[in-house]
Amino acid sequence: MLEKTVDLWSTDADAIVITTNGTVKTNGKAVMGKGCALEAANKWPNLPELLGIAIRTSGNHVYGFRLGTVYHLITFPVKHAWYEKADIILIVRSVHELVKFVNAWQFKTVAMPRPGCGNGRLEWGVVHAAIEPLLDNRFTVVTL
Repeated sequence: MLEKTVDLWSTDADAIVITTNGTVKTNGKAVMGKGCALEAANKWPNLPELLGIAIRTSGNHVYGFRLGTVYHLITFPVKHAWYEKADIILIVRSVHELVKFVNAWQFKTVAMPRPGCGNGRLEWGVVHAAIEPLLDNRFTVVTL
């Protein structure tokens, strides 16, 4: 796992990961109200609906979306509900799912934020210790 200080959206990675939660509103759209999830929802207004369908159909898991002709966006659950603190057990499960997904799609580079450390309120030291052994150098954790 690499670490870099750069904007998530300005990387040249094959895929970009955004952190998400498992809450779906009554209108069927996933809650994407803060952080990189909100930024992604603003870039692709249909994303909350697409993620909401995926969560309702298959649960709170890692999902991939091809948006436009350039972006491969991967959602990465860190919380079960939007209002909760991030769950380190869910983050580790999401890392395992992410690695499987990246292997299947043969992505060579993946950029992701520090999962669970912004709105999820976890300390980077705790998260880093849990995920660093699981992610190889295809994965770059970015911070601004």
